[in-house]
Amino acid sequence: MKNLLKYLKNYKKESIIAPLFKMLEASFELLVPLVMAKIIDVGIKNSDQTYIWKMCGLMVALGVLGLVCSLTAQYFAAKAALGFGTELRASMYRHINRLSYQELDLVGTPTLVTRMTSDINQVQTGVNMVLRLFLRSPFLVVGAVTMAFTISAKLTVIFLVAVPLIGLAIFLIIRLTIPIYKKAQNFLDGIVRITRENYVGARVVRAFSRQEDEKKDFLENSDNLKNMQLYAGKISALMNPVTFVLVNLAIIAILWAGGWQVQAGAITQGEVVALVNYMNQILVALVALANLIVTITKAVACAARVNEVFAVTPS
Repeated sequence: MKNLLKYLKNYKKESIIAPLFKMLEASFELLVPLVMAKIIDVGIKNSDQTYIWKMCGLMVALGVLGLVCSLTAQYFAAKAALGFGTELRASMYRHINRLSYQELDLVGTPTLVTRMTSDINQVQTGVNMVLRLFLRSPFLVVGAVTMAFTISAKLTVIFLVAVPLIGLAIFLIIRLTIPIYKKAQNFLDGIVRITRENYVGARVVRAFSRQEDEKKDFLENSDNLKNMQLYAGKISALMNPVTFVLVNLAIIAILWAGGWQVQAGAITQGEVVALVNYMNQILVALVALANLIVTITKAVACAARVNEVFAVTPS
C-alpha cells in the first residue's frame, strides 16, 4: 500500500484536515454525556427548568458543532480519496498502454480490467475510510474510558473488562472473514474473464454452438462468487449480536454496581447515565473500527494486485 501513497502527494492538506476534524467531532461527542449528567443531577433534581433549557441548548450546540466538523471531514476525505483514485487509475492506464501484447497476455486482460476498476475502487474506499475513522475510533474508545475514570474509578473496571472482550469478539470475526473476501476477488476475476470471452468471441461461440456451455460456465462462477459472499456475510452478521450482548451485559453490570454506588453516595444518578452513554459510544466506535479494519484489509489485498501490474516492466 505504501507504494501507492505517492498518489496522495497533491492532497496532503486534505489528508491532514479530514482526520483532525473527525477528532474534533469525537471531542464534542465525549462532552454530551457529561451535559446529560448535569441535566439530571442539577436541573431535574432541583426542578430548575431554566438550567435544563440552558443545558439542552448546550447539547444542541455540541451536536451542531459535531455535525459541522463531520461534514468538513467528510468533504476533505472524499476529495483526497477521489483525487487519489483518479491519479492511480490514470497512471495504471498509461502503464497498461505501454505493455506489449505478450505482456498483456502474460498478465491477462480480464484481471487487468478487474484491477483497474474494482481493485482501484476498493483501494480508494480504503483511503477514504482511513482518513475518516483511523484516528477517530481509537480516540473515542480511549476518551470514553478516560471520561468514565474521571466519574468513577471503581466502575471503570467494568469498562476495562468489557472493551477487550468486545475487541476480541470483533477480531475473531474479522480474522475469519478476511480470507473469504480475498477468495471472492479471485472469483470476480473469473467472471470478468468469461464475460470478456463471450463478447470478444461471440461469433466463435455461435459457430461451434457453445452457448449453453458458456452459460453453464458463467452461472457456475457466479454461484461460486455468490456463495462465497453469502458465507462471509453470515459470519459478519454475527458481529452485531455478539457485540450487543457483551455491551448490554456491561450496561447491566454498570447499572447494578452503579446502584450501590449511588446508594452509598459515591456517585449520582446522572453520572450512572453518563457511564451507560460512554459504554454505548465505545460499542459504536469499536464496530466502526472493525468495519474499517475489514475495508483496510481488502484495500491492502487489492493494492497488492495493483502493484503486481505496475511491477510488469514494459519491453
